[in-house]
Amino acid sequence: MSGICITRGSGQTIINYRPVVRDFLNFRFTDGEVSLAQLRAVDVTDFVQKAISRLNMRRAKIITTALRSFLSYVRFRGDITSDLAAAVPIVANWSLSSIPRAIGRDEVTRLLASIDRDTPVGCRDYAMILALARLGLRSSEVVSLELDDIDWVAGQIRVRGKNGQRNDLPLPADVGEAISDYLPKARPRNADRRVFLRDKAPIRGSKGPSGLGSIIRRSLKRAGIESPTKGTHQFRHGLASEMLRGGASLGEIGEVLGHRHLQTTAIYAKVDLDALRTLALPWPGEAQ
Repeated sequence: MSGICITRGSGQTIINYRPVVRDFLNFRFTDGEVSLAQLRAVDVTDFVQKAISRLNMRRAKIITTALRSFLSYVRFRGDITSDLAAAVPIVANWSLSSIPRAIGRDEVTRLLASIDRDTPVGCRDYAMILALARLGLRSSEVVSLELDDIDWVAGQIRVRGKNGQRNDLPLPADVGEAISDYLPKARPRNADRRVFLRDKAPIRGSKGPSGLGSIIRRSLKRAGIESPTKGTHQFRHGLASEMLRGGASLGEIGEVLGHRHLQTTAIYAKVDLDALRTLALPWPGEAQ
């Protein structure tokens, strides 16, 4: 990129755009001299197709926006005469375009089996991860659970969802056993009403879901599991996928996951093609 200086735009914009421009020029000119006058539309489309093939929608849009801005800028400077910015493909933000990445049932079993439940930390981590996997809870819903949210007599658990929404869910027996094992044996004595407390001072409930995310990453690494992601949502997606394959309707899945709109749940229909076919309308004129 010798002789080319990108100085327009805010500091953060320059930080985001500079690597994209560098990669584009390296792609076109490799280690040779950069000659912007030699750029052609095919150079632009080939780079974009290669660059965004394995990226999520947000990152792909950053790349196309950065490239379009750069090409407009160098045309304004007179380095190129063609409107190559128009050759940058548009990244379509199709609704339901991505399939949730879910951890498999066998991996969940391996992960839970790898936790040492004889230690206070292991006892807590096992109960938290089991709640993620069996109830499909968000990480924020797990860390915000309070002692009064569990109705041991009715076998229910009250979950605080998004926007203050509260859902009463059946408490699976194994989750109830894991929590009841943790409370008297491993939970520190503390006035905090949160179910799950930190193991280090200050002893209290977690202020956010990041702590649970760290627990998941450490547990996956210890178990030697290469999961699709390192976050907590893979358990939520895994439960939804299993329910779908087990014959549950999208409405039933949405009720368990606390979705307010069916469209939010509809993305899981893409996980199982056999289930997806049952949702397809017959082709006009097709024999019934």
